[in-house]
Amino acid sequence: MVPLLRLAGIYNILFGIWAVGWPGEWFRILGMEQPSYPFLWQGIGMIVGVYGIGYVCASTAPLKHWPIILVGFLGKLLGPLGFAWAASKGELPWAAGWLILFNDLIWLIPFGIILWHAGCLAVGRPVNGRPMGLETAMKSFKLHSGESLREASEKETLAIVFLRHFGCTFTRELLRKLETMQKNADSQGARLILVHMLQEGEETQYVGSGRVSRISDPWCDLYRAFGLGKGTFLELFGPRVWYRGFVAVFKGCGVGHLAGDGLQMPGAFLVKDGKIIKGQKAASAADLPDVEGLFTS
Repeated sequence: MVPLLRLAGIYNILFGIWAVGWPGEWFRILGMEQPSYPFLWQGIGMIVGVYGIGYVCASTAPLKHWPIILVGFLGKLLGPLGFAWAASKGELPWAAGWLILFNDLIWLIPFGIILWHAGCLAVGRPVNGRPMGLETAMKSFKLHSGESLREASEKETLAIVFLRHFGCTFTRELLRKLETMQKNADSQGARLILVHMLQEGEETQYVGSGRVSRISDPWCDLYRAFGLGKGTFLELFGPRVWYRGFVAVFKGCGVGHLAGDGLQMPGAFLVKDGKIIKGQKAASAADLPDVEGLFTS
């Protein structure tokens, strides 16, 4: 996704420069009459060039910036339709379709695939249609040390805490107790691991760069492998959630911007030798993982 969007951005920017700097060149190549109002063609070039800047910006996080890609996709879909309509009426030569091919048609499928991935991410649907199994997920997801969850669980007990998005009031409340959770895990000879939904490294602005192990899971594959799905309306917005939210805000936890999937439910699990010893699946978005409770029978 990243190189494709960068390529699209560079192409659009170069086309914009060409259209603005040499507004009559394309018409000369096609043998068409030069436009009476070249600034209109230059205006189109300016718009295309600005789109290019948008694509380059979107390439930094394609799935996060899907609205930019959606606007581009719609333009590349409607543009050819408008051209076909004008060409069928004889107002444009069909030979001008070469411009539509390079400006629009070749980007439709790639942009559509990116939007499909973004949609799958939004609804929690695996792109390949099948959720990752627990064993596969344990072997696939790795810690900062380079070892997989499976390998780490063979060395020591893992207390894995799955967070809601970082802007959630309850996540902010939970992170205030991070030091306590770490001490509870240490006292049991376990390793505390936080699983979040941001790209790797982006979580440091919320949890710092301390010694707590973290795993990035923006596609929520690990969440699903542990049986954590999207919340229902009552689980996310029920009376208990509102009540707990008011209490948390009153304590100063506040509300942040959406940093992750706002529908994803949290949970906590105790894992040893690749197997779940004990689990806590939140019944509502307001339920905080209880690391200490994981070690009690």
